[in-house]
Amino acid sequence: MENDSKSAVKAAGLMMVITLIGKILGLVREMFLAGNFSVGMEASAFVAASQIPRIFFDVVFASAISASFIPVFNEYMKKKGKKEAFLLSSNFVTLIGILTTIITVLGIIFAPYLTTLFARGFDEQTAALCTTLLRVLFPTTIFTGIAFSFVGILQSMDEFNVPAAMSIASNLVIIVYFVFFNDRFGVYGLTIAFLIGWAMQALIQIPSLMKKGYKYKFYINIKDEGLKKILVLMLPVMVGTWVQPINLAINTNFASGLFDGSGVSAINYANTVYSIIVGVFVLSIANVIFPRLSRMSIDKDGESFSKTIAGTLEAMAFLIIPMTLGLMILSEPVIKIIYQRGKFDDFATEITSRALFYFSLGMPGFGVQNILSRAFYARQKGKMPLISGLISIGVNVLLCIALTDSMDVGGLAIASAVSQTVAAVILFIPMQKESKIITGAFVKEIIKMCISSVFMAVTVVIIRKWVAGFLDDGLISNIIIAACSVMSGMIIYGACAIILKINSMRFSIGIASKILKRGGNS
Repeated sequence: MENDSKSAVKAAGLMMVITLIGKILGLVREMFLAGNFSVGMEASAFVAASQIPRIFFDVVFASAISASFIPVFNEYMKKKGKKEAFLLSSNFVTLIGILTTIITVLGIIFAPYLTTLFARGFDEQTAALCTTLLRVLFPTTIFTGIAFSFVGILQSMDEFNVPAAMSIASNLVIIVYFVFFNDRFGVYGLTIAFLIGWAMQALIQIPSLMKKGYKYKFYINIKDEGLKKILVLMLPVMVGTWVQPINLAINTNFASGLFDGSGVSAINYANTVYSIIVGVFVLSIANVIFPRLSRMSIDKDGESFSKTIAGTLEAMAFLIIPMTLGLMILSEPVIKIIYQRGKFDDFATEITSRALFYFSLGMPGFGVQNILSRAFYARQKGKMPLISGLISIGVNVLLCIALTDSMDVGGLAIASAVSQTVAAVILFIPMQKESKIITGAFVKEIIKMCISSVFMAVTVVIIRKWVAGFLDDGLISNIIIAACSVMSGMIIYGACAIILKINSMRFSIGIASKILKRGGNS
């Protein structure tokens, strides 16, 4: 068990490093987008056009790959051997390729109607540009389908680093475009660069697949038992993982009617920062434990399964709770540091930071939802994620309707945060009944984390106001304010964690040491 824990820390730590690099490059990409296009017509049209294919992919296929394919592939590897597992994967990749091609063709044909559906608030000029860009970008569905199929194979074979590096490749392509070609080709060239970047996500995984002995074989057999098992599991899993992409589509739709369409860009920029901060920690841990949970489920090791979930939730809470409060307090200086330059003015900063403030409320829900949904999928049970997904989407729609007029982008961000929290609660109740993951000791640890986080938050507020009193409102000043606030907050939180003897600090320090070691070596 100790070796498994060390292995998990090492895998999660390295994966966080790679994921963090990819997320930072993604943030740099968004900085270029904001600096060149701000929240204007071209930015809003491009953001909407790039989101629609991803929404279609996430809704239809991402769930099958991340949640349905991996457990069945692991079962084949364990019971039938590598040859049969690879044949199943070839069958699956072929099917995904065919289906994504069909979706791409239909998406190109019906692009004007999709623009109206997902961005009904756009004026005629913005809608026309969005439609043109959407037709160019729809093939990203094919590239993403193949790339995520490769991810499923590699992660099932305990290779997490190359899949985590996908976004590094795609973001580098787009950053290079911004640096050297944007002035000449504008938003149309950016669209082509975006398409090439997504193709790179599949290409960079091929060498690792070859090292693992995998060779793709064009093979399609819809009667295959393994494929049938994936497809049977796919439907409830598919709806259960609709929460984030569909809620994003809903929020984009409502945002298209705010500030002459600028609400779309503001929501996107804020969501990018939020996703980077929460995603580096939550998704890295979740992706590492999912294949492990799948194998525990196959081995019917219920005790280890429950302990793994509880330990993961506790370690995640140690990071997420203070991050939630910290990001809320520092939302404005963070947005100023990242985006406010070029065409991105005070107004763009104001609406984007407001969205980020309220998005931050959803961090704990996002983390719990991601961990518990993977626990259900590892057991090949999709009913509860299905129920939680449907209810969460309904909550998001109702809150968007209720809050958009009075709170504009802030209301949309609250709707997203609350919907994620509702989904987490719905998943937690049956998981607790079945696995008893939450004990009295667990609750005491969470209380200690909350107390430590409150002390941290008070410190950050005081330090921010005190440091800001000596500085103006420039970029360097905001960097100093954020740095002093974050460092003081970390010191106070760490000190409280030591005084209160929070157990999860060991796991977090282990991951942090791996990150620092990797960073030093690189």
